[in-house]
Amino acid sequence: MWLRMSRRRKRSLFARFAGIFGVIVVLFLGGIAAVAYLFTRAFGGEGSTAVGVWVAGLGLAFAMPALAGRLASRAFQDIATPLADVMEAADRVAAGDLSARVSREGPGDFGRLARSFNRMTEELQRTDLQRRNLTADVAHELRTPLQIIQGNLEGILDDVYEPTDEHIRTTLDETRLLARLVEDLQTLSLAEAGELPLMREPVDVSELLADVGTSFSGQAEAAGIELRVEVGNALPTVTGDVARLEQVLGNLLANALRHTPEGGHITVRGDSADGGIRITVRDTGEGIPAEDLPHVFDRFWRGDRSRSRAGGAGSGLGLAIARHLVHAHGGWIDVESEVSLGTTFTIDLPIGESPAADS
Repeated sequence: MWLRMSRRRKRSLFARFAGIFGVIVVLFLGGIAAVAYLFTRAFGGEGSTAVGVWVAGLGLAFAMPALAGRLASRAFQDIATPLADVMEAADRVAAGDLSARVSREGPGDFGRLARSFNRMTEELQRTDLQRRNLTADVAHELRTPLQIIQGNLEGILDDVYEPTDEHIRTTLDETRLLARLVEDLQTLSLAEAGELPLMREPVDVSELLADVGTSFSGQAEAAGIELRVEVGNALPTVTGDVARLEQVLGNLLANALRHTPEGGHITVRGDSADGGIRITVRDTGEGIPAEDLPHVFDRFWRGDRSRSRAGGAGSGLGLAIARHLVHAHGGWIDVESEVSLGTTFTIDLPIGESPAADS
């Protein structure tokens, strides 16, 4: 269907170009012939001379349609064909086919138009795929806690379970997981849209790291993991949202605690670097395979896909949120890891206040 429509559109455009060029050439040369005849008569030329000039003008007028056709064919190749291709691809995108591309890009303005169109459709296709994946991921993440809550409540109503503190506590824990997931989704949505409000103020990085270390010291001790907080000398003050920066470090530390075995250690360190602040969170955990590293900051990504949330896995949004929050502070976050040796997350923050940025 699209092929037939494209051929009809190209034939129609060619006919229009040929007709317009033909009419312009005939009118132009006809006018030249008439003017030549009048000038010849006005300046005393013989009648036969005037007639000769007029006939020659008419001959050129009849010969020029061939040239007009040639020009129309060239214009068709350079303008009409790429324009028809763009129109065809646009029709396919409007019909819902986001895989449509302009096959002939070529040089010049129409080539740039074709390349811009292809980039636009690629971005639309990528965004649509992300939307579909997000919908599927959210449905998957909500299913498990909802099934547990429903099962527990139905069991209590059917007298299968006694309404003990244990069953009620289990149900309450699942509702908290749902609330945390919804909150994380809202935070991530606002951060991706660049609409997450930040309460910017001077931040003492030494105090920030000390507070985060104190918050996680109990969990680390209970897990048999040594948590170290190291601070370089005379760290400059950064401008940022203390609560959001604590959220970033909290997500990284929670992730490190989940993947570091008993007897391991986690080190949080702050240093001055390249006119800014560099914060590293290094663990001696299981590490991340090289093929998984590009996906670490993706939504709902988990290194151990066989691990359920009940077994200690997070919602899969913590690292994605951390990346967007760091970018919102004008900074950058990266990860390095080796299997069985551990993982290091590095955060670079500017000293001065920077406008929110996102990638």
